[in-house]
Amino acid sequence: MNRIHIATSTAIIALAIALGAGTLAGAWATAKMGKKIPILMASEDTGSASSVSFANGFAPAVKGAIPAVVNVSAQKVIHHPGEHIAPDPFSQQLFGDEGFFIPPSTEREKSLGSGVIVNADGYILTNNHVLNGTKDPKILLGDKREFQARVVGADPGTDIAVLKVDAHNLPVLPFGDSSKLETGNFVLAIGNPFGLNQTVTLGIVSATGRGGLGIENFEDFIQTDAAINPGNSGGALIDEHGNLVGINTAIISEGGGGNQGIGLAIPGNMVRNVTEQILKTGKVTRAWLGVSIQPVIPGDKKIFKLGGIQGALVNGVVPRGPAANAGVRQGDVILAVNGQEITDDRVLQLKIASMTPGTEAKLTVVRNGMKQDIMAKLAEAPPAKPQKGDG
Repeated sequence: MNRIHIATSTAIIALAIALGAGTLAGAWATAKMGKKIPILMASEDTGSASSVSFANGFAPAVKGAIPAVVNVSAQKVIHHPGEHIAPDPFSQQLFGDEGFFIPPSTEREKSLGSGVIVNADGYILTNNHVLNGTKDPKILLGDKREFQARVVGADPGTDIAVLKVDAHNLPVLPFGDSSKLETGNFVLAIGNPFGLNQTVTLGIVSATGRGGLGIENFEDFIQTDAAINPGNSGGALIDEHGNLVGINTAIISEGGGGNQGIGLAIPGNMVRNVTEQILKTGKVTRAWLGVSIQPVIPGDKKIFKLGGIQGALVNGVVPRGPAANAGVRQGDVILAVNGQEITDDRVLQLKIASMTPGTEAKLTVVRNGMKQDIMAKLAEAPPAKPQKGDG
């Protein structure tokens, strides 16, 4: 049976729990002050695709990208309280009728991953789960300089975190447009698998829009066969131009936890949106509809009098939430939002989460075989509740 592994040395991940949930995080002072922190976008003529050749391979693309990929290490101290063990027939012979006491102990849990510099003044992206619960990770640059970082903010819903180090004139990796990626495009993964700094692997885009895997609350993964292993989490997925199109985050493997040719990356456009919100306000704010949903299956077509097998089936409505106030009912099937087709429950989740709280959404629903439009005023999503992944 396939298992999903988070691509860090210690696999700990924060998951969000409800449709639209996803706010966290340790806001940093300058972000609250509204200071504009630029993120470099690739221009139309950016890149080195013209230099990529059979003779040079992808060296031109990698040469510009690799200095901006860093090593991220985080250490968490876990305190175990003492424990009294009651006697049993066997332990009575060794410890007497009072049992025995295990003294308190301290354990240090270390996480190792990767990061990407996106601003020359020391702003670095990584996965939230790489931080391992610590607020003071260490950053190792390609030139061997080491810095203590602070957490600007994090978003468990997408597993993205923004770090800051006190440095300037750092190499930067510009964002490309991940929406232009197609299955079959070349991509390269850069990171620190097993602690081997700035390792590069080559592959193609195996699929886009992967979801329903239970890794994150908002899943729209780029799937790639570029080798991704423990330690790659938070590293860069670049295109043939050397532009950042994704942040590597997890692998699907058969038991062992190593690369099996199925790697997953968070799309660059999603990463950029989250990053810009964190840099501006210290947190991520999403809209919330207040429903629980499930995919439409073939058997639902007859039960709900549907014309086809698509949409998101509402199986629960939060009392006094936006959907309830608008008149959405359990058993409604949402086919479109603001005229944009909803093919399944995951698409609805991503669509609502991308909207701004307070805006109105026109929901096209099927109820008892009849289509109707319902206007719902979206609210702000409740905070995400971090959880541990299955490692």
